Amino acid sequence: MTVGIKVRDKESIDRALRRFKRTVNRARILRTYRENLAFTKPSEVRREERKKARANARRRRRY
Repeated sequence: MTVGIKVRDKESIDRALRRFKRTVNRARILRTYRENLAFTKPSEVRREERKKARANARRRRRY
């Protein structure tokens, strides 16, 4: 997945860099990269999903 921006006329490099960073963040490229740095066993993935589901259920019950 490639993300690119075009620098607009009379746009400073700082502003273009800020737009690029925002675009990368929204595309979740860094998150995907970090997740793929190390292999996680399928059982660990399921355990984390169950943990998140329990936390969300508790959060929903509060209101």
